Amino acid sequence: MPTPGKSQDPPTFESALTELEKIVAGMEAGQLPLEQSLAAYKRGAELLKYCQTSLQDAQREVSILEENVLKNFGATE
Repeated sequence: MPTPGKSQDPPTFESALTELEKIVAGMEAGQLPLEQSLAAYKRGAELLKYCQTSLQDAQREVSILEENVLKNFGATE
């Protein structure tokens, strides 16, 4: 479960997703006190934003690769 005040980005997309899944499971269980639920929700929102940004960055990189590499590769055949 997240610790209050922990607002750093995880080292990888996969670790962020794993942490987010744990938070969701803990909140769905309904066993957290109100303060912990709020802290978990806040951390989950931070992780969600981090994951969305990571995915958008990856999509941009793929688009760049498709434009500069894959299309040129097909043109040389």
